[in-house]
Amino acid sequence: MSDLFNKLLILRTPKIGPAKYADLLKRVGSVGAVVDFLNPSQDARDAVMREMERANDLNIKYISDDDDLYPNALRNMKNHPPVITARGNMKTLKKKSVSIVGTRHATANGMNFVADIAHRFAENNFAVVSGMAIGTDTAAHRGALRAENDSATIAVLAGGVDYVWPLENEALYYDILARGVIISEMPVGFVPITTNFAQRNRIVAGMSDTFILGEADMKSGSMITARFAVDFGRDVWAIPSHPSDSRAMGPNSLIRTGAAKLCSGVSDFFVCENKSPSSKKISEKNETENSLIDALGTIPVSESVLAQVVKKTVPEIKAELVVLELQGIVRKVDGGYIRA
Repeated sequence: MSDLFNKLLILRTPKIGPAKYADLLKRVGSVGAVVDFLNPSQDARDAVMREMERANDLNIKYISDDDDLYPNALRNMKNHPPVITARGNMKTLKKKSVSIVGTRHATANGMNFVADIAHRFAENNFAVVSGMAIGTDTAAHRGALRAENDSATIAVLAGGVDYVWPLENEALYYDILARGVIISEMPVGFVPITTNFAQRNRIVAGMSDTFILGEADMKSGSMITARFAVDFGRDVWAIPSHPSDSRAMGPNSLIRTGAAKLCSGVSDFFVCENKSPSSKKISEKNETENSLIDALGTIPVSESVLAQVVKKTVPEIKAELVVLELQGIVRKVDGGYIRA
């Protein structure tokens, strides 16, 4: 049997994760010897074979930690996944990357701020890594996809790379698939459970040398990811917010304790260049439309608030929302507009 098949047989054995895998390999000597030691059943072998066949049908690639495509930062992480699955544009995995996460219940301003940072990183040939959750993660992916560069973003899933979650982000999933890559350490076809999201967060933190935290409550998955990043010795940044908002407690606490640097915007990472008047006119409409989309999530936002965020009049916002609604990008609900 192939080396990959043997690796998957070991990893798909109950109670064997990256740490146990590494320990078995060290004690027994080779993946083939470990398989002989574990003596998996024929049912287990058949299940792995079916998984590999499904992966082949869906053009999903298995990437071992000795493969050139395996992300360098992740490989250097203690107890990294021995094998990941990837679907999409594989060359994205070889780019420099930045990890950006935050709350699912982000404010419009918070999402817009994150999207702008992600956009600038993507423009500078970085891949933006996040977890494809609604809110901040979505803003990070969408901001990156606004760049003209290909392979702009990496989504790390808690389930199999073929399992779209959350369902609200189905359109985003396929946008990332077209221009970036989706990865996971879980089996193809796997439906995630609660504990898998912390595993996913560990990979998001380990994928990049630079980590940025947006709005986040103290007891949140985003803060777990930030703590992983701190433990891994990453260059950690946090976006501050108003102290009265619970979503500010996470990033503000990291800044206060010195665990993270204060992130004030793209100027912390790149030299800001002033656009010429002619280029500004060309991009103004697209930038406004993109900012409008980035300001929306699953929480309704009123036209007046959107006007303040995008710095347009309410009549102008209404006109643009009508167009976006006809395109199926946004939807009107009680209390305002949400992303469709």
